[in-house]
Amino acid sequence: MKTLVLGSGAREHALVKALAQDPEVSAVIAVPGNPGIALEADVRPVDAGDGAAVVALAKELAADLVVIGPEAPLVAGVADALREAGIPVFGPGAEAARLEGSKAFAKEVMAAAGVPTAEAVAARTEEEAAAALDRFGAPYVVKADGLAAGKGVVVTEDREEALAHARSCLDGAPQVVIEAYLDGPEVSLFVLCDGRTAVPLAPAQDFKRIGEGDTGPNTGGMGAYSPLPWAPEGLVEEIVARVAQPTVDELARRGTPFTGVLYCGLALTSRGLKVVEFNVRFGDPETQAVLARLASPLAQVLLAAAQGRLDEVPPLQWRDEHAVTVVMAAEGYPASPRTGDPIAGLEEAAAMACLDVLHAGTASNAEGETVTAGGRVLSVVALGEDLAAARERAYAGTALIDWPGEQHRGDIAERAASGGIAVPPGYAGEAGDAS
Repeated sequence: MKTLVLGSGAREHALVKALAQDPEVSAVIAVPGNPGIALEADVRPVDAGDGAAVVALAKELAADLVVIGPEAPLVAGVADALREAGIPVFGPGAEAARLEGSKAFAKEVMAAAGVPTAEAVAARTEEEAAAALDRFGAPYVVKADGLAAGKGVVVTEDREEALAHARSCLDGAPQVVIEAYLDGPEVSLFVLCDGRTAVPLAPAQDFKRIGEGDTGPNTGGMGAYSPLPWAPEGLVEEIVARVAQPTVDELARRGTPFTGVLYCGLALTSRGLKVVEFNVRFGDPETQAVLARLASPLAQVLLAAAQGRLDEVPPLQWRDEHAVTVVMAAEGYPASPRTGDPIAGLEEAAAMACLDVLHAGTASNAEGETVTAGGRVLSVVALGEDLAAARERAYAGTALIDWPGEQHRGDIAERAASGGIAVPPGYAGEAGDAS
């Protein structure tokens, strides 16, 4: 089986590694890839958002499966172009991808499907936004309606900061979403879908803010871990039954079946399970931790999803180890990351057992050195017998890598490893409030 992966981040690096381990896979090609991916797969300098160019390459390669990583090509309809050409593709069409492309559309689908989520207002003017902020009160939650690469959300106690973000969102879009704040720990669950069937992967938790102790601005994600030792029993089954399957059913009813991965971002609140957001692709950096533990052959599972055969797939198998991902970012990230700095220690870290160094914002300079080329530069992913062991190994790998101004959080999975995360007393699983 030849597989073509679209994207250039650490998420795609993780996908490439996992797909290459499938015994049915003969070749993995990435578009456009990055220097780390190029060490493990063939890379081609094709624009992943150009449907015609991707279709032409898939035909040239005789690709058996195309896996789309980032959100932008999905919202642009690249999956539609591939399907029209008869090429199996793992990723939703543009209409179903509106679940991520428009927060307001996602809220509409959840309301129709009876999916529990935060109360929200789609404000079209600054006055409407201000009224919604006052209605919900602090902490204020303001979300850009369109794609924002994980950085379009502001959660703050400061009303003026919240209103300023709403104003900036309205400068470039017709509406902004104001939500009620959700308490309780957050969970990320990827659910593989084939238009009818929903198959969950293992749950994870990510760390969105730049600073330790969840301080500072939101980022695309500074780390993640999986599984969740504190999660209530039956949580994954509850998410599939109350969130993923109803959403898949509703999209099928609308004539826009969802084929791909539905990222369910959830909060376990004092009023029960609530959806924070949907994404329509593998999340970064949770994917790096989740796929490190997957023992089932990924390419065969994704091909079954692309062909509408997920109900034929045996139960997924997982390694016993825990996984921790630490993101190493450039100086100035997330506001204005500095690029072009040579990265030291990559080979030493990559030589460590049970550890992978996955590339994201990297490039090769004229001297052949690997240099920083983006905000989130690397993901260091480690396996261990428990979270504490995985953390220790991940940070040992991180300590070997350096460049001027490098920054990372030192508290990824720390609270979970020490038993410091608790579900709110009012959380009652399926018995919780379904509103």
